[in-house]
Amino acid sequence: MPKLLYASTSPYSSKVRMAAAYAGIAIDLVPVKTEDKPAELISANPLGKIPVLVLEDGRTIHDSRAITQHLNRLSKNVLFPRNPDKRLEAEVLEALADGICDCALSMVYERRTRPDAMVYQPWLDRQWAKITAALDLLNANPPKLPKKVTAGQLALRATLGYLALRFGGQWEKGRGRLTRWAARFDEKFPELKGCVPG
Repeated sequence: MPKLLYASTSPYSSKVRMAAAYAGIAIDLVPVKTEDKPAELISANPLGKIPVLVLEDGRTIHDSRAITQHLNRLSKNVLFPRNPDKRLEAEVLEALADGICDCALSMVYERRTRPDAMVYQPWLDRQWAKITAALDLLNANPPKLPKKVTAGQLALRATLGYLALRFGGQWEKGRGRLTRWAARFDEKFPELKGCVPG
């Protein structure tokens, strides 16, 4: 069985865990702490980043988008539509959600790794401006939640879960459509709720 090196708070890990569960692909979940630089993680991904999918033949796949593409191929297109326009829409939504997470993680690490006196507020403000612009766009036109969702919707749910974990009470104001979207997602796919960052 393939194994996934992951962290429960990672939005990228969350997306991949949801994608595997939604596609019906069994994976062995192996929690890791990236700050400990475990040998298993470093040998699987020299960047020391998660998630990493370790295949049964020993090959490794890293970057969550490469993993979702692999899971999509295994599941015969459960995660991405065959229609080129709909597929592009799903890929762009996944990229936007991941981009929000990139900015959010940048803010978390800025605060976590620097002494308070060295935290660079203009950097934090720039990242937050990117996050809010993307959230406002999504709130104005939330993605549909049909019976069959894509990796894009899974990525967005993981992203909103991460924002709730790290920036709860800061991102929701004025974005009721997006918060309702997340609640509806959880109602429609209760089996995936345990994969949301936490």
